[in-house]
Amino acid sequence: MSFLGISGMQYSGGSFAGARIILAEDSNVFTSMVRTRLKELFDLDIEICRSFEELQLAYDKSSEPIRLAISNINLPGAENGEALEYLVDLSIPTIVFTGTFQEGMRDALMAKDIVDYILKDNIFAVDLLAESICRFLTNHRHHVLIVDDSATARALLSSRLKRYNFRVDVAENGAKALEILKAHRDIGLMITDYNMPDIDGFELTRRIRASIGSHELRIIGVSSSTNRLLSARFLKAGGNDFILRPFIDEEFYCRVNQNLDTLLQIQSMRQMRASA
Repeated sequence: MSFLGISGMQYSGGSFAGARIILAEDSNVFTSMVRTRLKELFDLDIEICRSFEELQLAYDKSSEPIRLAISNINLPGAENGEALEYLVDLSIPTIVFTGTFQEGMRDALMAKDIVDYILKDNIFAVDLLAESICRFLTNHRHHVLIVDDSATARALLSSRLKRYNFRVDVAENGAKALEILKAHRDIGLMITDYNMPDIDGFELTRRIRASIGSHELRIIGVSSSTNRLLSARFLKAGGNDFILRPFIDEEFYCRVNQNLDTLLQIQSMRQMRASA
């Protein structure tokens, strides 16, 4: 099975037929479109719940865990968002599929630690949903290292990445990061703070690039500094991307995805050349 997403995501691998996915949606049009597209792309048979009662029954009737839920904000019997609250309380990873969007609503959704939200406001909505599902179901392939001397910052970034189903390691300083990278060569992305006491982000990147290239490890620098030139210095040191704090979840996830997509594309090209 192969898949090319709208944002450039590429996936080649087996189907997701074994994953239990629930769609909580009362629109016949959208349930039909989503069910058909997911079956076509990933050989996924999803369970449809058209009301809050059906959603509760779907959870209660089977001991098989729900891998992922796709939910409208409002369902019959749950007109005030109770279905989403129900899924979140059960710690079921959830993608919100909604036709309405306001800034206050966006903030409320992200506060619930949902996986993603997709707007039903364009003809690509179902394909965007399919890509979001594919990313969640395959993100476990990616091992990410977070390097930051702040325990709070490490915990925040770690929780964000784990929400998206990535495998995560953390390091409190540059020396520990080098140890972890040596022990885990499958790490494909490192997110490092700039300002650290022993080895700053620039020096850490330079040391890594002496032995690990961008075709093996992508590096994103982060900083809360107001110095806009930090990004230029970081990129010149061998980094691949740079984000200034505070950043929003959507931007952060997009930059992570773009770097990992690039890594996979480079590795795929190298494998093709090696086998030619």
